[in-house]
Amino acid sequence: MRKRYVVIAMLAIPLLALSWAWAAENADPAAGDPYDACARACNDCQRMCDMCSAYCGRLLADGKAAHLMALQTCQDCATHCSAAACIVARHGPFSDTICKACAEACKRCGDECAKFTDDETMKKCADECRACEKACRDMLSHITTT
Repeated sequence: MRKRYVVIAMLAIPLLALSWAWAAENADPAAGDPYDACARACNDCQRMCDMCSAYCGRLLADGKAAHLMALQTCQDCATHCSAAACIVARHGPFSDTICKACAEACKRCGDECAKFTDDETMKKCADECRACEKACRDMLSHITTT
C-alpha cells in the first residue's frame, strides 16, 4: 500500500510542475493585445470619470458653478468609456466606431478637467482621459494595419 502512494507521488509531482509551468507561461494570453489594453484603459477611465463627476457635484453643491461643464463631460465620457470597454473587450465589430467616439470624448473631457490646474482630482481625471485616448488611438491604428 505504501509503495502505491510513493508511485502516485512520483507521478504527480512532475505533472504538477508541468501544469505550474504551463500556467505561468499562459497566465495572460492577452498581454500585448491592443484590444485588451484599450478595454482596460477605457474601464479605468470610466471609473475615474465617475469619481470625478461625483467630486464635481460636491463642488457644485458648495457653490463652485465652474465645475458644471466638467461634471457633464465626465458623465458623458464615463458612458462612452463604459460602452467602449464592453465592445472592445469582446473584439466587437464596432470596436473602431466606439473607439473613435471614446477617444474624442476622452480628449474633450481631459481638456475640460485640465482647466483646473490647482486641483489634484481634476488633474488625475485629465491624465486618465489622456491615457484612454491614447489607448483608443493605438487600438484604432492596429485595426487599420491588419
